[in-house]
Amino acid sequence: QVQLVESGGGLVQAGGSLRLSCAASGRTFSDYAMGWFRLAPGKEREFVAAITRSGGSTVYGDSVKGRCTISRDTAKNTVLLEINSLKPEDTAVYYCAARPGPEAGPRSIYDYWGQGTQVIVSS
Repeated sequence: QVQLVESGGGLVQAGGSLRLSCAASGRTFSDYAMGWFRLAPGKEREFVAAITRSGGSTVYGDSVKGRCTISRDTAKNTVLLEINSLKPEDTAVYYCAARPGPEAGPRSIYDYWGQGTQVIVSS
């Protein structure tokens, strides 16, 4: 089992930045590739970003590409998601997810999910 706890959400003005954190515990963190997804009211779950088990490669969803950075700190068992130039359409609950193996992406199957952290971007 892997437990994931997201934090860092809140209310931000459009144009601002936010850093979300996902703390992992349980199994060996370095065994898992990690991803971030978001869910907005009335919309389907959307892929935001993913990072490989090694941290050497990342992939981003089209809606955040160029504004977003995902990173991982193996020593702290943490995955970070930074989003800049925030827009009202970035408002959503952001979820961290983990899957065993080297790679992760938008269509990967993730075994573990956090409870989510709410991000609200005001215009």
